[in-house]
Amino acid sequence: MIPALSIRQPWAWLIVNDYKDIENRDWPTNFRGQLLVHAGVTMSRRYYDSTVGELDLSGLLPADMPAYEDLQRGGFVGWTRVVDCVTSHPSRWKIENPSGDPVYGFVLRESRPMPFVPWKGRLGFFNVPKEAIPS
Repeated sequence: MIPALSIRQPWAWLIVNDYKDIENRDWPTNFRGQLLVHAGVTMSRRYYDSTVGELDLSGLLPADMPAYEDLQRGGFVGWTRVVDCVTSHPSRWKIENPSGDPVYGFVLRESRPMPFVPWKGRLGFFNVPKEAIPS
């Protein structure tokens, strides 16, 4: 079995294309290792436009960011490696919660895209049979 994590677009694209090195969550993990990045099905046009607008204003929008219609959803889009889980990190992608509640940052390395594989995602980490992913 291969571990996977579902991440909403455009964040999944930013991770597997090695722009985003932190995945922010409201829960911690002890998991360390390689995992599949699943692009969730849900992404409204309004969410995309808002997210891309915020990235642009903050200078984080990459020049090769795909258009809304071109972002694959509902399947595996790449790989990454979780190397740590932190509440503080110098990455520009690490967010802080204004309420003071902790935001956990999964520190990511060795991210890379792969050919799209349609697959139903789940919440949290989930396992995928090895034979489901082309070599």
